[in-house]
Amino acid sequence: MAEVCWYVVHTYSGYENKVKANIEKIIENRHLEDQILEVRVPMQDIVEMKNGAKKQVQKKLFPGYVLLNMIMNDDTWYVVRNTRGVTGFVGPGSKPVPLTENEMKSLGISSEKVVVDFKEGDMVTVISGVWKDTVGVVQSMNHNKQIVTINVELFGRETPVEISFTEIKKM
Repeated sequence: MAEVCWYVVHTYSGYENKVKANIEKIIENRHLEDQILEVRVPMQDIVEMKNGAKKQVQKKLFPGYVLLNMIMNDDTWYVVRNTRGVTGFVGPGSKPVPLTENEMKSLGISSEKVVVDFKEGDMVTVISGVWKDTVGVVQSMNHNKQIVTINVELFGRETPVEISFTEIKKM
């Protein structure tokens, strides 16, 4: 299987969130969830002074750019490159260049893989987050996204919930 890397896409300025929404819709429609794992518009919190009052707002860290965590192949390249608002991948010519480990760390993105001791069918307990202390059976696991789907009882019904590997432990 090809390697999952972070790539940078250049967009029209001000279209970052629209491009993100368009790519996420394409991922859903073409069932590319296992090839394009995450779309991100890096934001930062800034305190602004307006009329003598401090106000905390979010600003784009890199206006005109969107980050993609994906497997690069002809299909994913074509889908992203031909998304409305995208002007191209960052890299020489038409060859996208993945971000290095140091570049990812400076953006606050970690690529560490979590090793788990449970598998599908195992009973697990949620140890943090909204579902803390909830017990469920592992229905499916996505090792690329590092999430597990468990069924929890909600309003008397079994409901599937996606939880990070780091938030659960085997019973």
